[in-house]
Amino acid sequence: MPEPLKASEVNSQTDPSVAKQWDNETPKDKQIDEFYKTVDGMKIGLLTTIREGLGPVSRSMAVAKREGPDFLFLANKHPNKFSDLEKNKQAQVTFQNSSSQDWVSVTGVCTTSSNDDPRIKYLYSKGTAAWFGDLGDGVHNGTAEDPRMALIEVKANYICYWKSTVSSLGFIKEVAQASLTGQVAITGVQRQLVQEDIEAMRKTPS
Repeated sequence: MPEPLKASEVNSQTDPSVAKQWDNETPKDKQIDEFYKTVDGMKIGLLTTIREGLGPVSRSMAVAKREGPDFLFLANKHPNKFSDLEKNKQAQVTFQNSSSQDWVSVTGVCTTSSNDDPRIKYLYSKGTAAWFGDLGDGVHNGTAEDPRMALIEVKANYICYWKSTVSSLGFIKEVAQASLTGQVAITGVQRQLVQEDIEAMRKTPS
């Protein structure tokens, strides 16, 4: 149900319409478990790098594997994202489920590996070849041995996510009622996992 705003909250350091969305009550282990369940349902994300002289640049990427709080992507080493990461290793990966309104934002530092990284063969699938093509020279053939095949690893240092707590119909009702009454629509919870949480996640990956 929408929550009313109180006059005493007007002078709060945090805007009450924002503060009501944050979940500071759910135990961290459950927050982590629900982060994994949420993000594992979204296989395509936007990888955002910082381009020198321009700013953030995003592109759609398929997750090759999640390792705890960190993400691995197979990619062609020639596009600009690799030159972006040579100059600035900071990156962000975002995911959204348009049906449930769930979303995930992962901020971290990237490392890149060339084709000699043994993880590439492990992560490679036949579908990957569709994004590389076979150039017919016996070398650039879209296989795991293709020298264009590289790996991007995003090591998380901050995670924020939104988990919906209402159905699609409930979302519409909640927003409509809040709009009519001046209350705050409560359609889900927003959570954050900081460096301390993330280090713990790496020790017990799921």
